[in-house]
Amino acid sequence: MPTIRKPRSGSMQYWPRKRAKRHYTRVKSWAKIKEAKLLGFAGYKVGMTHAMITDNKKTSMTKNQEIFCPLTIIECPPLKSASIRFYKKTIKGLKPVSEIFAEKVDKELERKITIPKNIKKKIEDIKDFDDITMLVYTQPKLTGIGKKKPELFEIAIGGNKEEKLNYAKENLGKEIDVKDVLTEGQQLDTHAVTKGKGFQGAVKRYGIALRSHKSEKHRRTPGSLGGWKGHAHFMWKVAYAGKMGFHVRTEHNKLLLKIGDKVDEINTNGGFLSYGVIKSQYILIKGSIAGAKKRLIRFNFAIRPDKKIPNEAPTIQHLSIKPKVS
Repeated sequence: MPTIRKPRSGSMQYWPRKRAKRHYTRVKSWAKIKEAKLLGFAGYKVGMTHAMITDNKKTSMTKNQEIFCPLTIIECPPLKSASIRFYKKTIKGLKPVSEIFAEKVDKELERKITIPKNIKKKIEDIKDFDDITMLVYTQPKLTGIGKKKPELFEIAIGGNKEEKLNYAKENLGKEIDVKDVLTEGQQLDTHAVTKGKGFQGAVKRYGIALRSHKSEKHRRTPGSLGGWKGHAHFMWKVAYAGKMGFHVRTEHNKLLLKIGDKVDEINTNGGFLSYGVIKSQYILIKGSIAGAKKRLIRFNFAIRPDKKIPNEAPTIQHLSIKPKVS
């Protein structure tokens, strides 16, 4: 048989191919909506299961039929707002001009940042600003993952300038539930850090073809690089061994199937493998999501939603809660 040539299959879209700075992502761009509320949420990845759903896509060949659907379960304890950040437009983009902290925050937040003791500024004193975001933190103590230190990040707010300010005033220092932000059937953009694989060879990392058994010394290497290494170093285009995984990745237009608060409907006997028992609210997202179990997943309103996907969530006929075996 002829030798199948496969120089590489790794994507060159992501460069530099380096590890993430932390285990949860930073979001730089947000969707624009008219309603005044947070434009995203976050939760801890539990694992995957499957369900039988009724296909409600009009152009589908299996329209109105029961189909198999893989699901990702994410536990979403309420977020708490720590502060309001005010931004001003400059030549170089938005720059922070002031920040107002809540009077009372959880003591666990001291594990993450130094909390100011004396808050002299008031929201009414700040008038010259162009945009507002909320600094929120998670509550891992409400889950069973055995963690106290919260994650801290910013989330943008929808609506105009005055509506953003009113929403931020009302919710400063309060809990925000996932039901107050998201709705079933909407599309989300997920932001996560992928699993870390460590140092891997070129075959696993880029999918290059194995060399002939008659090749000298090696089978799982790129072979003779020729002019590729004439620069006193290997060029970045060469499929070579190196660190793999733990990268920041974004997936667009993931479908939110369900927001649940009855944990008895989803918990398996003995809990989920490598996670445990769900104790707070959870969501079901169609398909798989990047990241290891117990890792924080951020999901925001879709920036460019797919118009072909219906806005209503399909009916779940059967949800599998059979425990997974390692």
